[in-house]
Amino acid sequence: MAKPPLSMKPTGWFQVAWCDEIGVGDVHRMKYFSQDMVAWRAASGRLTVMNAYCEHLGAHLGYGGRVVGEVLQCPFHGWQWSQQGRNVCIPYQDRPNRGRRIRTYPVIERNESVYIWHDVDGRQPFFDAPDVFASFDEGSAADYHPQQRLYRPGLELHPQYVLENGVDFAHFRYVHRTPIVPVFTRHDFAAPVSYVDFTITFEGDDGQQIEDVNSGVQAVNGGLGVAVTKSWGMVDNRTISAITPVDGSTSDVRFMVYIGRTTGKDAARAELRAREFGREVIRQFEQDIEIWAHQRYSDRPALTPDELAGFTAIRTWATQFYPDGRGSSAVEVSAASLERP
Repeated sequence: MAKPPLSMKPTGWFQVAWCDEIGVGDVHRMKYFSQDMVAWRAASGRLTVMNAYCEHLGAHLGYGGRVVGEVLQCPFHGWQWSQQGRNVCIPYQDRPNRGRRIRTYPVIERNESVYIWHDVDGRQPFFDAPDVFASFDEGSAADYHPQQRLYRPGLELHPQYVLENGVDFAHFRYVHRTPIVPVFTRHDFAAPVSYVDFTITFEGDDGQQIEDVNSGVQAVNGGLGVAVTKSWGMVDNRTISAITPVDGSTSDVRFMVYIGRTTGKDAARAELRAREFGREVIRQFEQDIEIWAHQRYSDRPALTPDELAGFTAIRTWATQFYPDGRGSSAVEVSAASLERP
C-alpha cells in the first residue's frame, strides 16, 4: 500500500453514518478528517454533528455525554451545548460562557445516510449532495427494494480513486471479468456536481450499434465524497458510493444498493432475487476496493489515447476541492503527461 499523495481534507459532502445508527437521545462517536466528532439526536429528532471536546476542560462528549431535550450535556461538569455549538448553560453559574463555541458541521440526512459538509476554511456549502432518486428524471424509493449496504472502515485509499473509476472503461474486463464495454455518451465536469453517462455494449458483438443499446448507467458525482448511479437494462439498480477520509492516510468506504421492484411476481421470491442481485452488485464493488486499497496514485499516468480525455477531465475537475487547488503533491493530468506504453 502507498499513502495517497492527495490532500485528505478535501471540500464537500461526506457520509459519516447511517441515519438509523443515531436514534433520539443517542450520542455517536466518530473520527473524520483527523478530527474527533460526535453526532447526537435531540428530542425533536434534529441531528447535530460537532467536534467532540467540551470547550470547558476538554472532556470528550461522546463518553458519558447525554442529550437533554435539545442540548448536549458534558459528562464532566454539566455544561450544556446547543445545536449551534454554543454554551447555553453552566449549572453552577448564573450565565453561560458566550465566548466559547464548539465547531459544528452543516448536516443533511438523505437516502438513509448522514452527510456533513467539510471545508478547511469554514465556507458554507456551495453545492448540494446528490440524491439517488431525485437526481434522476424518474423513480422513487417506493419503486425499489430496501437498501443493501457495505461498510469497509480504515482503508488506505483516497476518495478520488473511486471517482476516477467512473471514466475507466478498460477495467471492466480485467477486474470484473465481464464482456461489458462502456461507451461514454456524456462527460460533464463543468460544475462541482458532475455527470458521467455511458451505454453498454458487449465485446465481440460487431453487429451491435450504440443506438440499439437499451442498457447503461448514469452517474452523478457530488464532489469527491458522494456518487450516485442509476443503471437500467440488465438489472434495474441504483447505487451510492461514499468515501470519507478518516485521517492522513485512510478512508471509510460505504456502498449502498437499491434493486428495482418488478410487478406481477411472487413477493417473497422477488425479495430473494433482489437480495441476490444486490449482493452481486456489492461483490463487484468489492473487487474494485481490492485494487484501490493497494493502489499507488500515479501523478504521471501512462494513459492510452482513448483514456486521456476522461482522466484529464476528472482530474482537472477534482482540483477545485483541495485547499491548495491542486491536491498537494498530485499534479493535473495534461496532454504533456501522456506516455504511451
